[in-house]
Amino acid sequence: MTTLATDPTIDLQDWRADREAALRQPHGWLSLTGLYALTSEPRTIPGVPGRWWTDGNDALVQTDAADGVTEPQTRDALVGTWQRTVCEGLSTLVAAFVPAGRDDVDRVVVELVRRTGRLYLRVRDPRAAARTDFAGVPAYGYDPSWVLDVPVRWYDEPVQVTVGAAQHGLVHHVRLVGEIDIERDGAVHILRLTAGHAAGSASVLFSDEAADLAPWRILSLEADAEADPTADTLRIDLNRTINLPYAFSDFGTCPAPVEGNHLPFAVPVGELDPRGANPPGLPSAD
Repeated sequence: MTTLATDPTIDLQDWRADREAALRQPHGWLSLTGLYALTSEPRTIPGVPGRWWTDGNDALVQTDAADGVTEPQTRDALVGTWQRTVCEGLSTLVAAFVPAGRDDVDRVVVELVRRTGRLYLRVRDPRAAARTDFAGVPAYGYDPSWVLDVPVRWYDEPVQVTVGAAQHGLVHHVRLVGEIDIERDGAVHILRLTAGHAAGSASVLFSDEAADLAPWRILSLEADAEADPTADTLRIDLNRTINLPYAFSDFGTCPAPVEGNHLPFAVPVGELDPRGANPPGLPSAD
């Protein structure tokens, strides 16, 4: 029995469809409508019930029954003064409420974020314009020449470095786990790899010279990319380079690439700037 080869163009279309379905989730990355730093003085947050502040470590909130604030998962009412916290570099949903004129499916959730030692509230609203107006992420068409087998060097131990962020004044502490070589026109360019959230995963954040891109993009490597430290080559598919959440709104806190992760040539595959213009005649992702 002959097995037909999978069409990589169709594979990419299916993969992009899954990617866009995830973005469309009611409280996904397209639902962000605000990012607010907490201060030591209790204050109201635009459009959010209650009064919010921080003691330097925890977020504190004061609400009453009329505010209608609940736990995001259980829907248990949150009344009185209560507190929540989160570790550096992480976030957690801490509250939910249903604005007047809506039902529960359109509830707004409030996320607590800690970045660079500071606490922020991020608001996720299913009726955010970025979500309701979403018609897909503009992207280049599939190009097999950007599926590369590249030399890879895994580090014996992760190297922790500090990088910038999409928000001014914030930084991220990331772990570098290796590096790859990208060759172009006889020159070799090194891109360093960052540890992913899943065990053994890695990714590469980089910028390049193609037009109509967000300032930097990310390519996730195979989930078991670090599993074989003796491997000296790695297959990467730059057609699957995507935007980080900051590219879709002003409220992402995403890490920037490590210094030097720039390719001094165009990489005309993957996702384009979702808030920029799609060049005329460019193949779409649909």
